[in-house]
Amino acid sequence: MPGTRSRRSLLAATATMLLAALTVPAAHASPAHSPTRGGSLVLVGGGLKEDNKAVYREIINRAGGPTARMGVLTAASIPASQDPNADDPARCGNSACNGAYYASLFKQHGAADAQWIPVDLDHIANADSDAVVAQVNSMTGFFFGGGDQYRYITTLLHGDAHTDSKVLAAIRAKLAAGAVIAGSSAGAQIMAGTDMVTGGDSYQALRDGGSPGYFDDPTRLGYLPAGGFGFLRSGLLDTHTGAAGREGRALRLAADTGHTRVYGLDENTALVIDNPGTPAETATVKGTRGVTVLDLRQARARTTTAGWSLNGARYTYLTDGDRYLPRTWQALPAPGKHPLAPTGDTPIPANTDAFHSPANTSGRPYSLLGTARALAASRTQRTATASTFETGPRYTVTLTRTHPATAWAADSSDPTTLTSLALTITPN
Repeated sequence: MPGTRSRRSLLAATATMLLAALTVPAAHASPAHSPTRGGSLVLVGGGLKEDNKAVYREIINRAGGPTARMGVLTAASIPASQDPNADDPARCGNSACNGAYYASLFKQHGAADAQWIPVDLDHIANADSDAVVAQVNSMTGFFFGGGDQYRYITTLLHGDAHTDSKVLAAIRAKLAAGAVIAGSSAGAQIMAGTDMVTGGDSYQALRDGGSPGYFDDPTRLGYLPAGGFGFLRSGLLDTHTGAAGREGRALRLAADTGHTRVYGLDENTALVIDNPGTPAETATVKGTRGVTVLDLRQARARTTTAGWSLNGARYTYLTDGDRYLPRTWQALPAPGKHPLAPTGDTPIPANTDAFHSPANTSGRPYSLLGTARALAASRTQRTATASTFETGPRYTVTLTRTHPATAWAADSSDPTTLTSLALTITPN
């Protein structure tokens, strides 16, 4: 979701645009520009900042560069009818308001045009409107905003059948024809295939496991077996991963549902997927943070009287410019990064809050990553542990540096890219 204060000038400047967005716009008269690239996804872990030129321009370039026409979907936001500030462009947070915000941003970053696609809980019928389908067909790229991914399910898919509305079918066809589809937070999560996560905190997920459904209790791990739109199927997706300490819930959900790979997206950072769903699928990281890739091919989960445990998982962390090949499970550090020999002699600091618990007011985001990087830099330790803030039971995550586990960096500083650390979770 866009920040409330940082967007004031943008929203005030686009008040007229907001009023126009509340009606179904006519289709653009000229034919849509056809991007030269194959279809692609740009998935952001949330917290996409207005000045993130690298990510915005990545999306725009894939949509045709100076001729890019972006369709903005924000049905994950509350509709105007539920927004007490709907009439205040500086304070509103509804779908039309957020659509105007993102459309303005895409224009500022160089798109030729950007329009809100007027589908939300106030305009569900528009999802099967031929006029809106025509609008979609005039676009060369699409962006899905954040909020609650279940609202995308409600507005763009048909009930229990989980079939595409006309608008979603048109967007799916545009992707197959070469368009780019981007999303942030819930807008990235909705791209997932089966077993899309709907909520939950890491500790409660490790302790209690997941259940199909969508729950009022935000700490409870929930998921939709039928998934989201299914644009990315090579692994489970999670968002806000390091900032919210969601590695634990991602591991538990993957183990519970039989998935062998997870992509954990960090904030203000994109995972760019080329040729999604094909043997040629590739992934590239772009942005200020990174993407966690969890490998569960050899993982084994058990539940005893002591609690749930997991052995044999692998942890990889990729940063700007790194590539990943899903078919071969291969991480390729960016050109210019080199293997980093561990030189640290200082003991790895204790970590008593591995997953940044909401109950710990002094906790830190990216906590597990901090322990992983400290291990990669240490020449005296081959293992490091991090425990949960909560007890009853307390869970301990053990990371082990084993061949071919490697740390990479662009210079001689701290490691940025980490590949294939062994990971176990045990209750105690």
